[in-house]
Amino acid sequence: MSGYDFIESGGAPIKAWTRGVPLEEAALKQLHNVASLPFIHSHMAVMPDVHWGKGATVGSVIPTVGAIIPAAVGVDIGCGMVAARTSIRAEHLPDNLHALRTALEAAVPHGRTENGQRGDVGAWQGEPPAEAVQAWAGLDAGYRAIVDKHPKALHPRTLGHLGTLGTGNHFVELCLDEEDRLWAMLHSGSRGVGNKIGTYFIERAKAEMRRWFINLPDADLAYFAEGSEGFDDYVEAVGWAQSYARANREVMMGRVLDVLRTAFPGLASTEVAVNCHHNYVAREKHFGKSVFVTRKGAVRAGLGELGIIPGSMGAKSFIVRGKGNRDSFETCSHGAGRAMSRNEAKRRFTVADHIAATAGVECRKDEGVIDETPMAYKDIDAVMAAQADLVEVVHTLRQVVCVKG
Repeated sequence: MSGYDFIESGGAPIKAWTRGVPLEEAALKQLHNVASLPFIHSHMAVMPDVHWGKGATVGSVIPTVGAIIPAAVGVDIGCGMVAARTSIRAEHLPDNLHALRTALEAAVPHGRTENGQRGDVGAWQGEPPAEAVQAWAGLDAGYRAIVDKHPKALHPRTLGHLGTLGTGNHFVELCLDEEDRLWAMLHSGSRGVGNKIGTYFIERAKAEMRRWFINLPDADLAYFAEGSEGFDDYVEAVGWAQSYARANREVMMGRVLDVLRTAFPGLASTEVAVNCHHNYVAREKHFGKSVFVTRKGAVRAGLGELGIIPGSMGAKSFIVRGKGNRDSFETCSHGAGRAMSRNEAKRRFTVADHIAATAGVECRKDEGVIDETPMAYKDIDAVMAAQADLVEVVHTLRQVVCVKG
């Protein structure tokens, strides 16, 4: 018996790993909209953390032939996770973890970068550190090639954001596994520069649709046809942004591990390191054809491949090994998935609710993170049960420190 439900649509079939988890009507409508496009290959796959997104549904896998939808990739291009296991054990940790959280917050810029209430805390102040400069050296030429052709894609902070966390659901966490070994884990993407590239090419794709009088069920499903100048330029730009996102996580992880080495001088080399995207597009072969696979809020789970599925603040997270399920295009969920909008979470829950839900976790417990409280997300145990034929759990992690933007 398959682990998915088959959803009929007016276009390509939809295979949904959503048993035991809610699938909202708005998200289902989006899935039907995407499935109606003529260039979907074989079928769409839907992960158990599925929820409404901009244009395309978060938690969906969209295989395409001859076209790419920039808004399906989104504006947080290359957003993903990195995790590393250390030799530190639970008994090495102090009773009060506040100083450790403060040290992590000082090492990794986080929060907003606009000149707003919190200032520019999310970008490097003064000269970026050497590791960020070194990482940028491998990215600079590619970026110049993109903005030379597309000056409107230029962002004022490139090196200034490299090695910084951002805001929203991006985080740095320290977790303990089933053996009480300490893991460092973080979630971020391509920051402002990726947002600028994504936004620019989404608008370019919409202009292409208007130019050719192509009507779509949702304007955010505007696409570039393969062979067009826009297609080739987008593939170049999105690939670069995904490299930036990966480098961004690597720089931050290096700084997190430096904090741990300072706090625990006996820290040994890490044994496991996973760095995976969950908002990206890649060329892969599925069902006998070379296709572009867009994973919007989904992680590649090829046979034997390691991935990361985080829960919400205060919930469990998982290091998983892919089972290479063909029907899912070798994919699993990217997290628990939102159960409600950020505004709804702010209306429904109080600071007291959040404090109770994050008991035992050293983290922010104020109004600014109510939209990220655990109750705003689906039950991670139900999400994991729904995708038992996609991944096996290698490690189960519980958070002890969480830094939010």
